[in-house]
Amino acid sequence: MFGGINPKKMQAVMKQMGMSQEEIPASRVIIEKTDDTKIIIENPSVTKIKMQGQETFQVVGDVKEEDVGISPDDIKTVMEKTGVSEEKASASLEKTQDLAESILELNE
Repeated sequence: MFGGINPKKMQAVMKQMGMSQEEIPASRVIIEKTDDTKIIIENPSVTKIKMQGQETFQVVGDVKEEDVGISPDDIKTVMEKTGVSEEKASASLEKTQDLAESILELNE
């Protein structure tokens, strides 16, 4: 679209229009969605664009989606500390949503 325009000239035009952009160094971008999943963007190129008093972020990279859920490490820790089965440990973590609380509950 703007292939033939000098980048410095483009910056000057953007500045005249009240726009600015800034590259943001990032190694990973995580978006936590309301349905308890995460969008993880590895090796991102992040640009912050300011225009008319608002900031917009443009993110480009390798995208993967992951379910937040209960981590296998948490289940293993509860099993080791309480001696219960994987099913009981998982059920307790789902109920309490807290590692320490699950361990205390199962040790009663």
